Amino acid sequence: MTSPVLYFRKYFNKVQVMGVDQKKITNIEVKKRNRNEVFRYICKQETVSNPEISYQLKISLPTATQITKELLAEGLLEEKGELQSTGGRRAKALSAVVNARLAVGLDITKNHMTMALTNIVGEIIKYERISKPYVSGEAYYRQASETLETFLEESGVDKGKILGVGISFPGIIDVEQEMITYSHILGVEAVPFDAVSAFFSYPCYFINDANAGAYAEGFYHDGAVHFFYLSLSNTVGGAIFNGNELIQGRNFRCGEVGHMTVVIDGENCYCQKRGCLDAYCAAWHLSDAADGNLERFFALLDQGDAEAAKIWDSYTDYLAIAVNNIHMLLDCDIVLGGYVGSHMGTHLQELWNKVAVRNTFGEKEPFVKACNYKVAAAALGAALKVIETFVSQI
Repeated sequence: MTSPVLYFRKYFNKVQVMGVDQKKITNIEVKKRNRNEVFRYICKQETVSNPEISYQLKISLPTATQITKELLAEGLLEEKGELQSTGGRRAKALSAVVNARLAVGLDITKNHMTMALTNIVGEIIKYERISKPYVSGEAYYRQASETLETFLEESGVDKGKILGVGISFPGIIDVEQEMITYSHILGVEAVPFDAVSAFFSYPCYFINDANAGAYAEGFYHDGAVHFFYLSLSNTVGGAIFNGNELIQGRNFRCGEVGHMTVVIDGENCYCQKRGCLDAYCAAWHLSDAADGNLERFFALLDQGDAEAAKIWDSYTDYLAIAVNNIHMLLDCDIVLGGYVGSHMGTHLQELWNKVAVRNTFGEKEPFVKACNYKVAAAALGAALKVIETFVSQI
């Protein structure tokens, strides 16, 4: 039997070792967090100095200098001369090497495929949207991969710098099961991620299309921004962006407002239910009135076309109901994205007038806003998730 004295000596020694290990882990985590914050800060500035980093991020100057030295050695930063003197020795000007790493976003829809190439600070280097009807099966993904390779070759970038491909789908993306659980609009369910990624030459990251659009919208905000992203494309979707992350929900279905009921026993929806918001506010309700061209519809609307005005009036009636309901539930700004949100422009005021009439609290400041990213938003957001995955590990 072990004596009480020996037992407590062993226990005490174990606690000491655990304490040292815990301290070591904590120091590693602090260093990683500092590196991450420094790199993110530099990415948002054109040029910056170590003293400025130290001051703004409230870390010591030796710590800031050591971190930037490491990032310079890794090729993620570069020196760009010296900054203007403020009375002492001139500080070195540091900038992010914006093309040190690249990412690709691939947005798959029922009838199109959009590709976006971005750099490490989220700038779009090149994008392209092509007509490509979705057909479930290996042939589609093989062709999608070939199309993507051609897109990258035409861009002239070093493919060795590509971190991965973010793939945006109009469906439920379960990142825990690593599966596209289902997509009504594409007619697929229970598609494992690796059944898609197997055809691509790069690591693949999967994201819902509305979530991708929301992520693109929130990526450049500083601090805690909170909004609901309402995606108005040929399907209607939504996403909640809170702080610097997306709210996913228990089953990764958070924000699926396209299938909330706005009219009891109303129009048929593609999901086989009736009265869904999607049945009234999908973009095709507008584009179908202009030979399938949404830009032409808004041009007709701007020209005072009576039929276009009638369709728009009906469309915004239902949209106003949805926007007000979402705001009542979440008490946040509503950002209109997707095809319609990108064309909203001067017509946003018309929608706000209808929302304001319904709003219980008589809010004077409009909480309905048009999206900042008018093209390739879902593809951009998918690419940015790849960038974020890399940056978070720096």
